[in-house]
Amino acid sequence: MAGHGTPIPMTSRPCGPLIGTANVPGDKSISHRSLILGALCVGETRITGLLEGEDVLDTARAMRAFGATVTDHGGAEWSVQGVGVGGFAEPDQVIDCGNSGTGVRLIMGAMATSPITATFTGDASLNGRPMGRVTDPLTLFGAQAVGRAGGRLPMTIVGAADPVPVRYTVPVPSAQVKSAVLLAGLNAPGQTVVIEKEATRDHTERMLQGFGATLTVEETDEGRVITLTGQPDLQPQTIIVPRDPSSAAFPVCAALIVPGSDVLVPNIGLNPTRAGLFTTLQEMGADLTYENLREEGGEPVADLRARYSPDLNGIAVPPARAASMIDEYPVLSVVAAFATGVTDMQGVKELRVKESDRIDAMAKGLRAAGVTVDEGPDWWRVTGLGHGNVPGGVTVASQLDHRIAMAFLVMGMAAQKPMRVDDGGPIATSFPVFEPLMAGLGAQIEREET
Repeated sequence: MAGHGTPIPMTSRPCGPLIGTANVPGDKSISHRSLILGALCVGETRITGLLEGEDVLDTARAMRAFGATVTDHGGAEWSVQGVGVGGFAEPDQVIDCGNSGTGVRLIMGAMATSPITATFTGDASLNGRPMGRVTDPLTLFGAQAVGRAGGRLPMTIVGAADPVPVRYTVPVPSAQVKSAVLLAGLNAPGQTVVIEKEATRDHTERMLQGFGATLTVEETDEGRVITLTGQPDLQPQTIIVPRDPSSAAFPVCAALIVPGSDVLVPNIGLNPTRAGLFTTLQEMGADLTYENLREEGGEPVADLRARYSPDLNGIAVPPARAASMIDEYPVLSVVAAFATGVTDMQGVKELRVKESDRIDAMAKGLRAAGVTVDEGPDWWRVTGLGHGNVPGGVTVASQLDHRIAMAFLVMGMAAQKPMRVDDGGPIATSFPVFEPLMAGLGAQIEREET
């Protein structure tokens, strides 16, 4: 599992133009949900393009532990023979979710309204992350949660024998919390209502409707009100997973800052609750265009072309956009370092409780590399040095965080001197082909085997 093994230091060196096609992996959010919803159907769900990173593979193992038959047919083709809503069996062993906050929180929700007990753990990073934001609403259904101090893993969830539907207002924007409550609501009678004051990624709502659940979404004075009718007979589906915009962020941002680059990233999901980074980059002056816009499986998709953009300017990123790009702020801050002027990022306190404190981790690394960063509890500000002026030449701590590691490796491609991360191993959790993909475009990333 990520973070369990020997650290893998990696160094990224300044390189020539990045040229070619970047076939990034399938969307991680949709991959997790495909496996879980497939397990909650009766019948066989077929999945094409599943992300085969450690995070998603941990979710596949978990679904097997709860009684579903999950089969890898090769070539990112998978099938799930489900057990139906309320059909989860009690697992024999502890469920290890590795590095995946999405996986563990969604699975907790999916099992919390069944009369079974399961214990969850993860790697050092995941076991340090707060779970109370999910377990608090799950107890409203009748579930019980017992974990370490601060609501941390390892944690045992005792599912509700007689679940009741809930009406819950999500206190902070979080697709994971919203999704956990909706998945719990599947096996509760009546209607479960989730209210979010700020819209977050809506894959769960789209996919529940696609699998046959009765679900409505209404914009009201309270916020975005999602109403789910419990105890449906979900219908198995054939799912084509679009490619992950969060993974696409790395070759796209690298192309923008490496002189002469021209990179095409095909079949990228452009769900409006996920595409905030690309909008932000365009506002900064990035040469970023969409080609072949279309819809697949209810999700907007396009081919994304990114070219070197020497005249990037810092901007104030609207706080309301944070939920649509929360995982992309680390690599955005790298682009900001190569821009002219200040990039101001507000309303991002969620970054403090990701796989690492991402604001702290990026601020420390950027400062070490010669970039000025100011920060507060829910904001940070990067003062760009312009193209060709970022010194680099340091080793940074990845904090067991895949996105921190990849962000600084991207930085090394355009800095004056190489950038080294102390451990690139966690990259496998979300982007297992990152190194060969970037090498195929012309990047120079080297491992130090220990």
